[in-house]
Order: sequence, then structure tokens, then C-alpha cells
Amino acid sequence: MTTNLSPDAPVDEQHWGQPASHDRVIVTLDALLDAGFVAELVPSVDAGRRRALELLPDGCSVFTSASETLRLSGLDEAINQSGHYDAIRPRVWGMDRATEMAEIRRLSATPDVVIGSVSAVTETGALVAVSASGSQLPAYAGGAGRVIWIVGSQKIVPDLAAALDRIERYALPLENARCEVAYGHPSSINKVLIVNREPFQGRTTVLLVDEAIGF
Repeated sequence: MTTNLSPDAPVDEQHWGQPASHDRVIVTLDALLDAGFVAELVPSVDAGRRRALELLPDGCSVFTSASETLRLSGLDEAINQSGHYDAIRPRVWGMDRATEMAEIRRLSATPDVVIGSVSAVTETGALVAVSASGSQLPAYAGGAGRVIWIVGSQKIVPDLAAALDRIERYALPLENARCEVAYGHPSSINKVLIVNREPFQGRTTVLLVDEAIGF
């Protein structure tokens, strides 16, 4: 897998951006359940947002990973601005990177709950998360007490090879464009987490949305 595509690389919206068929969604849902995830099919983005919030106990520490899915669904705002939770992201943004980096790492890596999305989910029940900085990956992999991923059905792919192809050829150009606007520079595929199975019962919930959201 290469990681140096031009920010102007063409995006195949028809191939990678359309919701999966209902049959493929059900196959993927069953595979996720077989792999030890708590997997739920939600019919819409609004339903996914409501369900995600139902899963968050009031007062718990929550780290929202950087995610267009969270932003577009309203979950980022609902969690970080509601006052119902110990929201980690606003706290760490207000901390000094020069003197408080160790505490920033601890807070983001070990919340009660981390909530975000992934870049691809396979019909065999694997999930692939990609990061330029890696900041959300420790919590995903094992640091957080619970993980909630909200995933649009357009991210369903047949296997891991197709997942990496989707990330490189579809998600990366879109993330490049977002980063250029937000930060003044493109993104890159620096760190990849592949989760094949959840060995701890009840730790990871995948809310599979029967619509397209995010990229």
C-alpha cells in the first residue's frame, strides 16, 4: 500500500461512496457478531446518534476521535458541548503541549469510552482504522474501557485488501482536502490499526448505519 497519493487524486464516489446493499450489510453484521463485537444495525444517521448517546453513561470520561462521521452526525457536538460527560477532547485542546504532553497522552489513551469511526469494515468482520498522528489508536486498541464505532454502510468492503484500497484511493483524497482547509496541509496514512476480533465481551460496539456518512 502506498501512502503518497496526490491530494488531487480522483475520488471514485460511485464505487466507494454509495451505501452497501441490504444483503451485504446483513452479511457484515453477522460477521461482526461472530468476531465478538456488539454489532447493531441502525436505519439512519439520526438513529445512530441517538443510540450512541444511549450507550454513554452520564458523567463518564469520553474521548471523541477526530472523525467526519462524528462531526456530520452531531455526536461530536452532543458529547463535547452538552456538559453531560467528562469530555476529554476539549480538555486536552486547552492543555500546554510543551509541559503537559504526558497527561494529554494519558487522558486520550485511557478514557472510560472512546467513540469514533473506522475507514473500512470487511464482510468478514474486520475493522480498519487509519490515523496520521495515531492519537486515537491506543484507546481503540486497548486503552479505553469501551469502544463505540459508528460506521456508514458505504465503508463495507469484501476483504482487507479492498479495505486498504478504499482507504488509499477514496478516504485519503477526501481527508487530504479536509486537512488542507482545516490545517493548511494534506494528511497521510501513517498508522493503521486492524481489529480482527474483540476478545473482551461487550467492550466494542459497532453501530452499522444503513446509510452513507463520513468517508
